[in-house]
Amino acid sequence: MSEKLETIKAFTQVGLNRLERATKDLTPEQLDWKSCSEANTVRNSLAHVSQEMHIYLPRIIKGDWSYKPEGWPDDYSNNMSYTLEKIMGDVKSGQEKLLKGLDKLDDSKLEEEIEYFRGKRKREAALMGMISEIIHHEGQIAAILGVEKRMKGT
Repeated sequence: MSEKLETIKAFTQVGLNRLERATKDLTPEQLDWKSCSEANTVRNSLAHVSQEMHIYLPRIIKGDWSYKPEGWPDDYSNNMSYTLEKIMGDVKSGQEKLLKGLDKLDDSKLEEEIEYFRGKRKREAALMGMISEIIHHEGQIAAILGVEKRMKGT
């Protein structure tokens, strides 16, 4: 494995480790807690991360911006019936899928230009941008849970 790919995988693992720590003691009651009506919830952030790992990162890895896993629901992000266990199971399977997908890449594939949100990008840049979303949303989760703790005085 190339140094470049090792770096991408290490960056990915940092994000996944942070996400695991942030959600380690998460309870079902915390999933939809809000500090105010305009705030995001942990559910919002976890659903988004799950979609990134099941849809957007595989699109980048495959170089196929139309990819969507068979059976993946269109309403995943807004489905309030999903339990904490289901969402966390989807996050876990998304992590496994992501790491296996990264193993299929090499430097020549990282250099390829692929379709991305706003036109073509090198796969390497698209991957790093999307993987940084895992860390971004882990930070949101940590912030939500920190505010909840402070507001409840626990």
